[in-house]
Amino acid sequence: MDSRRAAPTLGIVASLAVVAVLTVPYFVIDDGAAVASYYGSGALTPWAGGLMALVGVIVFAAGRENRTDPETAAGAAVGLSVVVFLISVLWAVTVPADLVLQLTTDEPLLGPLTTATVIESHRWVLALVAIVPAAAAGWYAKSLRLL
Repeated sequence: MDSRRAAPTLGIVASLAVVAVLTVPYFVIDDGAAVASYYGSGALTPWAGGLMALVGVIVFAAGRENRTDPETAAGAAVGLSVVVFLISVLWAVTVPADLVLQLTTDEPLLGPLTTATVIESHRWVLALVAIVPAAAAGWYAKSLRLL
């Protein structure tokens, strides 16, 4: 396995996964204004991290395809992905729990999965998923012997 290609590929997929996790409440909660208040209630909006994750997709892809110097791309990917992770964690920690509970219902989604279980765990899942691009960026930098 060539880690010089596998690491940025993982980074691309993981960065897109961050954005995908950010869209989940829009599919689970019918009220768009409630989702907007959910995302706006923390210290920072996680959409800032989502935007940086999308930039990270471009950085990872440019380094993988040698359109940018791989060492430069790996360094930029490390910086971007760490910021994505920090924004996600800061938001997850600062969202008021009572706001999250106001958004929950026992409406079944799929089997035992309800909107309550999805929304109550959403912010923590986002924080966990946001670790993966940072890990991929670290792996990419290590494969280039920058670390």
